[in-house]
Amino acid sequence: MTLHLHNTYTRQKEAFEPIDPASVRMYVCGPTVYDDIHIGNARPLVIFDVLARLLRLLYGESAVTYARNITDVDDKIIDRAFENGESIDDLTARTAANFHVAAADLGCAAPDVEPRATDHIPQMIALIEDLIAKGHAYEAEGHVLFNVPSMPEYGKLSGRNRDEMIAGARVEIAPYKQDPSDFVLWKPSTDDQPGWESPWGKGRPGWHLECSAMSKEHLGTSFDIHGGGVDLVFPHHENEIAQSLCAHPDAQFARYWMHNGYLMSEGEKMSKSLGNFYTVTDLLTEFPGEALRLALLKTHYRQPLDFTKDGVREARQELNRFYRALALAEGEALETDGVPDDVMTGLRDDLNTPAALAGVHAVADAVFAADKEGDAVAVRVGAGALKAAGRILGILQQDPEVWFQGDGDAAIDSLIAERNAARADKDFARADEIRDELVAQGVVLEDGAGGTTWRREG
Repeated sequence: MTLHLHNTYTRQKEAFEPIDPASVRMYVCGPTVYDDIHIGNARPLVIFDVLARLLRLLYGESAVTYARNITDVDDKIIDRAFENGESIDDLTARTAANFHVAAADLGCAAPDVEPRATDHIPQMIALIEDLIAKGHAYEAEGHVLFNVPSMPEYGKLSGRNRDEMIAGARVEIAPYKQDPSDFVLWKPSTDDQPGWESPWGKGRPGWHLECSAMSKEHLGTSFDIHGGGVDLVFPHHENEIAQSLCAHPDAQFARYWMHNGYLMSEGEKMSKSLGNFYTVTDLLTEFPGEALRLALLKTHYRQPLDFTKDGVREARQELNRFYRALALAEGEALETDGVPDDVMTGLRDDLNTPAALAGVHAVADAVFAADKEGDAVAVRVGAGALKAAGRILGILQQDPEVWFQGDGDAAIDSLIAERNAARADKDFARADEIRDELVAQGVVLEDGAGGTTWRREG
């Protein structure tokens, strides 16, 4: 069955045909490292991690190059460093490190290439010079701007008309612009701002330019997939297309454009004032990263997602069910590279993760039924299929005992010890109180000949 992906550029679902099946290339816009990522930033991280896993399965591990950049020069970074009273280098180093920890906790594998904007300034300057030479950019008062009217096809990705584009860009209509829609490729820097020497004086690149230069450097002038959140369609991705195609008119740039939908939080737009602004770091103090990941995958990537803590709790319960099925194999799952057909059918249909997860539930159902019938071999086969399905989705790779006990929570272990002492003293009322307290925390106790064990239920 062919992989089909929805292409934002053509507004339709298309069969995926890579330029070179032996070298499938994908670029996804990464973070601007001025603050810890929030759950909305986590959505494309998880979505495109699953897509990279799927592409590797279909075309081979070594045939896929997944590039995800880090923007480490930007006005937001300059402003935040000033607000914090710290250097830009300290801010970006700390925030990038936090980003990597959050991505790993969400189960996201590292990309093959992670270019940083500040490492590609010469490539950006060369790209600007090329655009000026071809008549698509001009210098004005220390700035270099892209000449939007020089590209008749500008706006095709977003489908916006001229007035909408000017309003949507929310840029200053500076007097040095030849056209209100023109956007900055290079801007001057003051002595207290980061800057590099260029033919136009000391300055720094515009945000849109950075991704055009980095994708060309690592994936070439034509590659297969460009991804990101729907909020990047305009102006960021529209401007990337303009820069890249005008500099390299014989290239395709990206053949398929993929965008995940908007994310709401607790039914409203995420806002610190509403108390529904969740950073991944904060959420990880309350929930396992795997539960956050599953909560993000339960909605199709192109649809709006209302992220709620109750939804994460439901995802955790689903993971409990999957891990209980794995536990029935008692560590003897029959490992397989073959992903269940229903899971693959869902993923091949425009990365339909809800359909794929329905397939995972069907496999778990089969494991529970086999266990009820006493068919140990079928249980082991089903557990192997669960592991294979989980591998491509980035879940179910822990040992079930580790999952249910988390990191061996010291507070829970202390309460269990206190309960055991109460039972030894025949203080059964206190023992029952402790059990009830743990149940309220979603912890289930199991008393056996070998002592008391516990697992999480929610």
